[in-house]
Amino acid sequence: MDQEWDDDSGAVMRAVGRQIKLWREAAGLKQVELGAAIGYGEELVSAVERARRIPRPEFLDGADEVLGAGGKIAAMKKDVAEARYPKKVRDVKKLEAEAVELGSYNNSVIDGLLQTEEYSRAVFGGRRPAFTEDELERRVAARMARQEIIDATTARPLFNFVQCESTLRRPLGGRLVFA
Repeated sequence: MDQEWDDDSGAVMRAVGRQIKLWREAAGLKQVELGAAIGYGEELVSAVERARRIPRPEFLDGADEVLGAGGKIAAMKKDVAEARYPKKVRDVKKLEAEAVELGSYNNSVIDGLLQTEEYSRAVFGGRRPAFTEDELERRVAARMARQEIIDATTARPLFNFVQCESTLRRPLGGRLVFA
């Protein structure tokens, strides 16, 4: 299934895919050969080149090394990481990074900034109609990336979370997702 992109993300992913394809062809490698050399399948290499899948940082590092790009492919990791997330999440993340104080009240689920990866997966996994596996993973990754603000070593906002007791007692995803 084709990945859904907003305009900004789509442009980034098309540029990354085009560059990987150009470097691969210049090296005289087929998709299957590049995939084998970096530990990925031909289908994933093809999907990345066609901007259908988001390459992981390890994919970009491996391609950079195998194709002799001298850091030019690996340098796209930051752009790819930002494009990985939906525009709404990128916008929220920017606002949160500039905030002096963040407050939240939630009576249905634990606030996204406090969710474990497993809990987040359970929340998104309960959506109807269901997300595709790729979209589910993209949303979970985006939620986890927002939490960088909590771990920041620089100045960060003051946090104030109020959770309805039911969000802590509801067995969404099972008890282990709270660990």
